[in-house]
Amino acid sequence: MLEWHLIFPDCKLFRDVAHTKSLSKAAQLNKLSQPAATQRIHELERRVGVDLLDRSTRPVGLTPSGKLFAGLCRDVVRMEDDFLAQLAEIQHSTEGTVRIASIYSIGLTEMGSLREKFQRLHPDGHLHTELLRPEKVYEAVLEDRADLGFISYPEHRRELAIIPWREERMTVAAYPEHPFADREIILPSDLQGQDFVAFDSEVIIRRELDKFLRESGVEVEIVMSLDNIQSIKEAVAKGTGISILPERTMREEISARRLVSIPLDAPELRRPVAVIHRRKKKLNRAGLDLLEMIQQSVG
Repeated sequence: MLEWHLIFPDCKLFRDVAHTKSLSKAAQLNKLSQPAATQRIHELERRVGVDLLDRSTRPVGLTPSGKLFAGLCRDVVRMEDDFLAQLAEIQHSTEGTVRIASIYSIGLTEMGSLREKFQRLHPDGHLHTELLRPEKVYEAVLEDRADLGFISYPEHRRELAIIPWREERMTVAAYPEHPFADREIILPSDLQGQDFVAFDSEVIIRRELDKFLRESGVEVEIVMSLDNIQSIKEAVAKGTGISILPERTMREEISARRLVSIPLDAPELRRPVAVIHRRKKKLNRAGLDLLEMIQQSVG
């Protein structure tokens, strides 16, 4: 018979090995040396009585038994997180860490002010933020590596709750010397033939902008495609071309006079931003208060 009380302590380590496909990365996440992590996994396999890792592949894979055990470990870690959150709730604890996974544009522009407001509410609390590509934000939330996810164009998934946050106005981004820079408004037809810095084709916002241009009967000259707003802003500031971006994400560059934001005569063109969390996730008091703070700022 398996002695489960001897197995559960290593569940988080094995879950992280299964997720990262790397003993060294899992060791870092658990503040262990790689030899120590390797030894603990060997000992875990000895106690379970089967091989859990397929060491013949690179990166390291899971055996069929390992895949089954990884699912068990994810459930155990989730249950532990839920228990600690409920325990903190019972104790009316105002302390705690909120783990946030965010796309780059939101994390870079919003986390400073959110952290400042959060610290006033929870002086002993901490926001741990990880900036990720959109698909990795969903992954982090679903696998309980993040309590909350900040995302744009949220995808509806059965396991996730979605809290709408904002509808951000999209405007034309140009460098200060561009002929558009002095315009009070840009018509969609004005974009015809313009050098354009676009998002990569797999990014959702690219599909939305392509649809808008197509429905407006406009063709732009795509001179560069990039996968994030920060890189696009830099390209536009250097005179590579114009782009269409959420105005809110350009505040710093506009203030420094590196970019100009010109209103676009397309009020329907907005970027939806939302907060996501796993439906059955039990947030601690700090997480609940942060979520309430965000919901109060909806607009």
